[in-house]
Amino acid sequence: MDEHHEPWPRHVAVIMDGNGRWARRRHLPRIEGHRAGVKSARAAMEVCRDLGVPVLTLYTFSLENWRRPQAEVDELMRLLHRYLAREAPRLAANRVRFRALGRLGMLPAKVRAKVEELTAATAGNDRLTLCLALSYGGRAEIVDAINAAAAARVAAGREPGPLAPADIAAHLYAPDVPPPDLIIRTSGEVRLSNFLLWESVGARLVFVPELWPDFNAKRLAALVSAERARHAAQVAR
Repeated sequence: MDEHHEPWPRHVAVIMDGNGRWARRRHLPRIEGHRAGVKSARAAMEVCRDLGVPVLTLYTFSLENWRRPQAEVDELMRLLHRYLAREAPRLAANRVRFRALGRLGMLPAKVRAKVEELTAATAGNDRLTLCLALSYGGRAEIVDAINAAAAARVAAGREPGPLAPADIAAHLYAPDVPPPDLIIRTSGEVRLSNFLLWESVGARLVFVPELWPDFNAKRLAALVSAERARHAAQVAR
């Protein structure tokens, strides 16, 4: 398939920001904002599936999020576990492959087991790859990749020496996934917040004012369509 017929964007990544503010404006507990955000995550998955976007990555829980109050972290982990359990039939029915990116060993054992179960159960699905960035940090990913690349060099009996970018890229959390072409951040914040730092070098960055629970399927579809049209015009030049 030539580049004129390749799906575009190949990979959409979303920094899902604003759950807490959404809840606060409604005088609700913060966890209610996270629960509302799950609906937006489901809608995003369905939009990407329907539009033929091969990969969707959602920034779900960062390394920095572990510093939040323990009660909130505990509730987020319970919410995550319920989400993974409830979404399993939906992922299977829609041929969605599930992946998790991050320092997964830091997750509670119950959540980690569900992540591993869902990853294995959906490994053969081929319509959309859904990646959740969990216990994730962009700098940590680069450090982990460098350490893994260096260890692989030693294991292969190669002499110590400088690492090439390709060595590091091969040891990222999901080296088989194409880098994001479009990164969207909700809530009006204009920063990457340690998200996909290595992979984002060629991505188009879009910052929108909506809080994540208010970011609906129609809005995402419009942004994907606009990026598709922009790319088509660029290719046609």
